[in-house]
Amino acid sequence: MKIKRKCWILCLLLLMGLTGCGKKSAPVSTELPPSGGSSSGNSSILDSEAVKKNLKTVAISMPSQSSEKWINGAAVMNTLFTDKGCQVMVEFAEDDAQKQIGQIEELIQEPISCLIVSPVPSADLRDVLEEAKEKEIPIISYDRLIMDTDAADYYAGFDNLQAGRQIGEYIVEEKELKKSMSSDGPEACTIEFFMGDPQDYSAKMVHEGIMEVLKPYLDSGRLVCRSGRIKFQDTAILYESRETAQKNCEALLDANYLDGHLDVACTSSDILAHGIRTALENREYAQGPDWPLVTGQDAELEAVTDILSGYQTMSVFRDTRLLAEQCVEMAMNCIQGAQPTTNDNKNYKNGTKTVPSYLCGTETVDQDNYKKVLLDSGYYTKDQLDSPEK
Repeated sequence: MKIKRKCWILCLLLLMGLTGCGKKSAPVSTELPPSGGSSSGNSSILDSEAVKKNLKTVAISMPSQSSEKWINGAAVMNTLFTDKGCQVMVEFAEDDAQKQIGQIEELIQEPISCLIVSPVPSADLRDVLEEAKEKEIPIISYDRLIMDTDAADYYAGFDNLQAGRQIGEYIVEEKELKKSMSSDGPEACTIEFFMGDPQDYSAKMVHEGIMEVLKPYLDSGRLVCRSGRIKFQDTAILYESRETAQKNCEALLDANYLDGHLDVACTSSDILAHGIRTALENREYAQGPDWPLVTGQDAELEAVTDILSGYQTMSVFRDTRLLAEQCVEMAMNCIQGAQPTTNDNKNYKNGTKTVPSYLCGTETVDQDNYKKVLLDSGYYTKDQLDSPEK
């Protein structure tokens, strides 16, 4: 059966060249893939020569091309699977739930050996994944947890609780929150929260980690959230939209800070941090000593350049190379009939089951350590940071 595929990552492959977990890797490319085409160069990635060779095929369903992490993750996995003699099919749903369901329906009609899915948060994948399960296709949830189905066999992601704690601990240290308020001591520090998609379980866990660290300071009055928006459901931003983050921040500043100053904008992603920057500039916050501490996550290229220029204070680095390597290892175990290694079998509950998980670590990045974390590791090159692609 010939089905045209949008396997859009050929232009990235020459820049990736990853071969194994823990090894020094090539820099991550941030070039957007072209629409259309096939990494095999044929009208169908399942070409007759590959079928004759009995190559295993892996299907990858990504939520969108709106973030570097989805593009880079797909590119790394494509390279690694290809190096292991597998074929790869990749689809991007562009944050359209019905489109992702339709793409997965088409993917599982092919003789695939493993399905890797990072879900659009609003997508109800229960029926289509049940169909995949009936076909005995192993299913791995990538970065985002697939919710409300027992069809998800494994989850490969980052330690989101740890990431949240790292954001909280950075704020505590930089704002010296452990110092008690007194007549001659520090004043209360103002803070507002901007969290990820309300339907994204990982975003909830990041928020939980942040609050685990910051709640004592909120309770004591050392930290003050003037809007009162602290709970996840009150701070979550649908589709993790930069534009919505900007509008929300502007509204909060207008309603709560006309007679005061926002000291900390606690966001859970670089995409949201970009929106916060625009909002602050629109409300005449000037870069410099009075610019708020702005957090983020993912260490995307634009965010790193904002960190270097002082518009964003820090980001939590989630190395997509390590996550992709881990996911590929888990998938190959499934294909070979072995049980993948997991390191968390209790925290990732998707509403139907606790999904066996492997969590990769994260670390904070700021002006002081970006060279060691991002350049020395080969994640970015100096040229990328000196001349970032916009």
